[in-house]
Amino acid sequence: MRRVYALGGLHEGDMADEPLRQFQRWFDDAVAAGLPEPNAMVVATSTRDGVPAARTVLLKSCDERGFGFYTNRGSAKARDLADNPRAALLFPWHELERQVRVTGEVQALADDEVAGYFASRPRDAQLGAWASDQSAVIGGREVLEERFAAAAARWPDGTTVPVPPFWGGFLVVPAAVEFWQGRESRLHDRLRYRRNGDAWVLERLAP
Repeated sequence: MRRVYALGGLHEGDMADEPLRQFQRWFDDAVAAGLPEPNAMVVATSTRDGVPAARTVLLKSCDERGFGFYTNRGSAKARDLADNPRAALLFPWHELERQVRVTGEVQALADDEVAGYFASRPRDAQLGAWASDQSAVIGGREVLEERFAAAAARWPDGTTVPVPPFWGGFLVVPAAVEFWQGRESRLHDRLRYRRNGDAWVLERLAP
């Protein structure tokens, strides 16, 4: 299977002065284009011994600090990050012939920020966080359904569902952000912002 990429190009003079601002431009383009779940990103982690793992997670915040997402602190990715606090992100916006790659160190989000986001979640998602011992082996689907029902009974409609003590958020602080635009003849445009002290260096990579 082969596809010709010809929707556009990527030029140094059109780039923002720092990567988070450029990312917001492209994210807005993805939203305007009606892409399904434009905030879906692949998060890659590795164990202390270098065993890699990747999964799709939803981006929930993006500001001057970096890229934020939330998860169960007992999950496989959270355990990886506890041992090796570095991650890579990939935003695959195929319809726009674009992708964004991010690498950087990872920090835990503060409890108040986690609580603020958790409170904004739909009630079923809040209860689901209590019901799932993420990444643990379970005996069947009925285990999840029973735990969900128990959580719903514990916090009936009209009550506040608290943040589970095992649930939290992470911030990927970028050290490098690459913007990839597909081009004809597989001569794709790749422009990478690389952190250099307090500044950013923009450089072109061969495809």
